[in-house]
Amino acid sequence: MSEKPAMDGTRLTVLGAGTSGISLALMARKMGAEVFVSDSSKISGHVSARLDETGISYEQEGHTENVFRGERIVVGSGFPPQAPIIAKLRERGVSPVAELDFVLPFISSRVIGVTGSNGKTTTTSLLAHLLSASGAKCAAAGNIGSPIADFAGVDLEYIALELSSFQLYWADSASLAGAIVTNLAPDHIDWHGSYENYAASKARILSFVRDEGFSIIQKRDEKTLGSRGSGNYSLSWDEPREPRTISLSAVEKNAEMDGAELFRFCETNLIGAHNMENTAMAMAAIKLLGLDAESARASLASYEAPPHRCRLVLTAESGVRYIDDSKGTNIAASSAAMSSIEGPHIVILGGRGKGEDYSGLLEPLRKYARFAVLIGEEANEIAAALKNGGYTNFLESGDLESAVKFASRMARRGDSVLLSPACTSWDAYKNYGERGEHFAALVMKYAGDKK
Repeated sequence: MSEKPAMDGTRLTVLGAGTSGISLALMARKMGAEVFVSDSSKISGHVSARLDETGISYEQEGHTENVFRGERIVVGSGFPPQAPIIAKLRERGVSPVAELDFVLPFISSRVIGVTGSNGKTTTTSLLAHLLSASGAKCAAAGNIGSPIADFAGVDLEYIALELSSFQLYWADSASLAGAIVTNLAPDHIDWHGSYENYAASKARILSFVRDEGFSIIQKRDEKTLGSRGSGNYSLSWDEPREPRTISLSAVEKNAEMDGAELFRFCETNLIGAHNMENTAMAMAAIKLLGLDAESARASLASYEAPPHRCRLVLTAESGVRYIDDSKGTNIAASSAAMSSIEGPHIVILGGRGKGEDYSGLLEPLRKYARFAVLIGEEANEIAAALKNGGYTNFLESGDLESAVKFASRMARRGDSVLLSPACTSWDAYKNYGERGEHFAALVMKYAGDKK
């Protein structure tokens, strides 16, 4: 950790009144900075009350010249590079400071950054679980829940930090003790402009790892992530055979760990092959940190998947499973869920799109699904892509309730009714969590009496 920058009397502007922006503003105010928050939308009542209580001035529903009174301007990760306020900053020769660059110098813990297209929340929470089981004082932070600024000045040994491509795009000087890239697949193309730009943002995490640190990636992503320097490890695994295990292999730098068994599938309650990969990466991090891997491994059975990530809602008396993967908001995530869960599926797809080509759903639907039920704003677009690809086993259902009702009637023993929408929830819900909770309630309404 570098020397903490002085904050007393510093005039600071924070762009964005989201959860991380407000946390950052409160942290800076506590440390003596004069803080101003600017947001393009209306700030909620409870947030404005908190700002008033702590003496933080703010503006809402637009950015004015007051933004430029700050000696430092910290940009929230949600701002795309083409946002008008960012253009104004550049016109004036002002370089905004990223959330990570601003906050991490105030963090005394060793921070392990976790990113990837899918699985990063599960991997982050699992890593924190394993760190705790191995005897370390730790926490999970970032997009998984509490912003990293909440941990400034907190006495911890480790923080497992979930990082988005947006946060990594803006960062320049972040410093990490380790990094994990779970996988790469097209996502957030509407924000980044292209898959190449998106992948480049993800790859930045590797450059932030300190010389004595480590990074873990999948071998199949090596080419896309590019040159990584020393201290980096690739994970690869053959098709697992009985007893189904995953071992650390193809490592660089530490030959003693090559082939080390990380865990056996029967030791975890997680569903799906993709979750075995997430578990492998978290266990590999424990080994590379030199912690008590056996205690960590023994704790796998007590770990529960985060809500809305391939989580079993109900197994009906009929033998039908209902699985909530509301977090599956892109094609790669939905494809992984379909391919990883055993047996045929009735999959619920749709919501608000991210600019992806839905023809990418054709192969997993043909291989793993008996039927698809389409909902939300993107139902017509998904239907058109499926028709063009010759896939006809689908129905446009309108909303989630009608989809669950239809699927529960159609499902037969051995099926899984899988909510993995390949789209965001913002056409009908505040977030994917609200969508998943509604799915669970609907499952109990239409299938719960079959228990």
